[in-house]
Amino acid sequence: MKGATIAELRKELRFKTKEELFEYCLTLARYKVESKELLTYLVFESEDEHSYIESVKTYMNLEFSTINTDSYHYIKKSARKILRQVKRYIRYSKQKETETALLLHFCECMMALEPSIFKNTVLSNMYYRQKEMAIKAMQKLHEDLQYDYQLVLEDLR
Repeated sequence: MKGATIAELRKELRFKTKEELFEYCLTLARYKVESKELLTYLVFESEDEHSYIESVKTYMNLEFSTINTDSYHYIKKSARKILRQVKRYIRYSKQKETETALLLHFCECMMALEPSIFKNTVLSNMYYRQKEMAIKAMQKLHEDLQYDYQLVLEDLR
């Protein structure tokens, strides 16, 4: 079965009742974890973006504290896993401020890892890529926010 385009779905969903749309949302949430997470964000967390950012930062801190630092291999695998999840949370929000805050926090957590990530090319490249992405997102923010995030950026290497 080939899926319909977004335009086709949009046109067709306009003719559905509230109850039918409600059932569609719940059905979508049942089948995929990512859909359920997005629906959770939209229903519960989209109203208070600051607390959403703080909850994701708490998640990151917890995950970084559990990384096995015995070898760079384990650090790379864990950092990639955390970054994948953080990117998903950024995608849910679609706000540049959230993206900037979470990517800068990711970089801060990477810097705090022992042994140093700069002794490993893959980890240092991952760090620099995320730092560049945070800078790009930061440039699209208001000047006052840019200044605040610039202070955080200066603390990073």
